[in-house]
Amino acid sequence: MSQQPPAPADSGGEFLHDFLLDSARHTPDAPAVIESAQAGRTTVTTYAELSALVDTYASDLDALGIETGARVILESDTTAPSLAMLLACSRAGLAFVPVSPEVPQQRLVSILTTARPALHLQAADGTREDIPRPVGTARFGPAGLTVTRAPAHRRPRRRVPCVTDPAYIIFTSGTTGRPKGVVMSHRAVVAFYRGMLAHRIATPEDRIASTSPLQFDFSLLNIGLALGSGAAVVPVPQGLVRWPRHLLRVLRETGATQVNGVPSIWRQTLRYEPERLAALDRLRGVLFCGEEFPLPELRRLRQLLPHARIINCYGATESMACSFEDVPHPLPETVERLSIGVAHPGAEMLLIDEAGEVVDRPGVPGEIHLRSPALFSGYWDDPEATRAALVPDPLCPQSGQYVLRTGDLAVQGEKGEFYFCGRTDSQVQINGNRVELGEVERRLTEFPGATAATAMALPRPGGAGLQLTAFVVLAAQHATADAADLRDFCARTLPPYMVPQDIRWRDSLPTTSNGKVDRAALAEGAQTDLAEADGARTDPAGAAQPDPAPDPHRPPTPQPQPQPQPPSMLRGCGH
Repeated sequence: MSQQPPAPADSGGEFLHDFLLDSARHTPDAPAVIESAQAGRTTVTTYAELSALVDTYASDLDALGIETGARVILESDTTAPSLAMLLACSRAGLAFVPVSPEVPQQRLVSILTTARPALHLQAADGTREDIPRPVGTARFGPAGLTVTRAPAHRRPRRRVPCVTDPAYIIFTSGTTGRPKGVVMSHRAVVAFYRGMLAHRIATPEDRIASTSPLQFDFSLLNIGLALGSGAAVVPVPQGLVRWPRHLLRVLRETGATQVNGVPSIWRQTLRYEPERLAALDRLRGVLFCGEEFPLPELRRLRQLLPHARIINCYGATESMACSFEDVPHPLPETVERLSIGVAHPGAEMLLIDEAGEVVDRPGVPGEIHLRSPALFSGYWDDPEATRAALVPDPLCPQSGQYVLRTGDLAVQGEKGEFYFCGRTDSQVQINGNRVELGEVERRLTEFPGATAATAMALPRPGGAGLQLTAFVVLAAQHATADAADLRDFCARTLPPYMVPQDIRWRDSLPTTSNGKVDRAALAEGAQTDLAEADGARTDPAGAAQPDPAPDPHRPPTPQPQPQPQPPSMLRGCGH
């Protein structure tokens, strides 16, 4: 059984569950979770009901005798029961590892092998089977926990949770070909929540729609913003996020006052349902993160929601986020890049140049280093990667303090504000999810007959954002391979956002004078192909052929999502 001293009455708690359930003591009858998975069927879970379900789940978990500090896989969409379960894991002294029900089996097995969890949890209606032993298995629902295979019994070495213990582990793409686990402690998460809430983004009357899957740390940001403010979180089912009419229906029926998500969630709505969006008179806030918001789309969103507060959130999974900057209203026509502001209260961003010196002049690029109490503990079972990311404070290495080397390039403006410029490595963002191009390339070269492959983030047709593009060389005897077969091959081990949307076959890959793949030449050739394709879609008078209007009762064709451009594709780092 876990043992934990009670939190001070006025602190809101230093553990994740204490902090997020604090409103249950003050406003137990207020809505905590509002769901509308089906038209006309909106359900409300109050703070008292959420807290009671947490108690039930925590008691069930304690009865399993799992050692304090053990990991638990939480496979679920975002629902009231799944929120209660992650809070129950926190209360029971267990670190939860969120994964999507859509994650390929082989990738889940890789996470299981890496994290070595005691238990795999999924919702009562989950369909996952074949969880390897000795991992225990169980399902959870409104009535409690149903154990289908008890976890292996181990003599506990720990019994008392500590705020420095891992609260959760988020697995992202890794350069080694296996998922990389970002470990966040209770203390770090709560420190971030406090810094975020200082921006007064939400009030207890708000209903905050979260459009991100539970496995994405943006979802945990939304949950913390809502519950930490005494507001309600509105989880939008992933199957509805990309259907404009269904997304707007959820927002309307739940009375959502704020929508948080990656910018690409707005593209289809802005294109096909602008009138319905403008009619949401209760919507007064939009927060976006994970990728750059194409300015034409952002200006259109502002036109349709003229009274909404729009916030640009910046940060990495290793700190959940670190800055929140209001988009100017009106947004000047001369703006080419949005400011990401400065770090939230209690944290600080620094720019460091290649020589290791602090950049203190406006307009000079450097790599963002973050000093914050909300930093991750390290990468799970990867000390080498941890040492590369958590580095001695460049201003005072003698102190023993570590800062996060983000890998993000930025410049400062005249007033000290920061402007994101790209990455120092091969990392990109796909639909707000971090993708290491090396992991995609490694899978591409495992395809039968593939001899070489390069993955890149290139502009989508039409210029709205970027898409993941692969250039693949095949051996002569495999020259007739089909792109759909290669996508299916990638999808067996990679999540959907890491499967290239555009695959281009090449006889060979161009190289630079030092023998490396010439990515610039590949990008230029791809742009030429795109221009020729655009020309083929115009009529003799030069008028572009319109795309067909979507069927409102069916999802639109999945669209590649925009992402920050890698440094090699930027027009410098000016602001």
